[in-house]
Amino acid sequence: MPWQDNLRVVLVRSRNSLNIGAAARAMFNFGFSKLWLVEPYELAFRKARSATGASKVLESARVRSDLGEALGEASLIVGVSGTVGRTQRHVRRRLPEGALAIRTHLAKRPAALVFGSEKFGLGNEDLSYCDWVLTIPTDEQCPSMNLGQAVAVCGYEIARRARSVPSLKTPATVSAEQRDRISRRLTTVLETSGFIFPDSRQSQEMKIRRFVNRLRLAPEDGRVLQGMLRQIQWKLEQP
Repeated sequence: MPWQDNLRVVLVRSRNSLNIGAAARAMFNFGFSKLWLVEPYELAFRKARSATGASKVLESARVRSDLGEALGEASLIVGVSGTVGRTQRHVRRRLPEGALAIRTHLAKRPAALVFGSEKFGLGNEDLSYCDWVLTIPTDEQCPSMNLGQAVAVCGYEIARRARSVPSLKTPATVSAEQRDRISRRLTTVLETSGFIFPDSRQSQEMKIRRFVNRLRLAPEDGRVLQGMLRQIQWKLEQP
């Protein structure tokens, strides 16, 4: 179905071939086919892809070295995380309600669901790309889930929603790819102007990325802002 083609599942630094295979199988079960991997453990990915019975999802999976590249045209980025301490700056939605919001977005626009590594989950830098955080309501005594199971539970909740809910629809915004370009150019401009010092660049870059994400720029506004920053950068670089 067209709305299912609007979702891409992104696995960040996955390390276990069985988990990668289980995630792909779960996606296939619920009609999702776009799988992207960011810096996967190469041996594990090759093993999962060559396994007997590997689905078409794995055959067509794409690998990138940068999360920003893997998010592409998605205009809604949702990180799946159960870690409270590292998600305080993000809106948190539990799976049943969050799945309905995602399903509504997918009716017309692309979205990305981001999962972290089995060992560390999503780090602060990964979360800086996300609009909000989706949590699976697990028991407090055992909060973390196996990667493949987490993909399956999320896929099921999203797929079982028969229709979108118009009241949950959000205005059109720039894609993740455009946001990333704006964030990078703004970081460069601020560094050239002396606002950012080299020793604090990494932390400032995350703050800028979160700032740009929170703006939820309309497509036209995104183009205007990119043009402004391009002109400012050109002017700053003149002798």
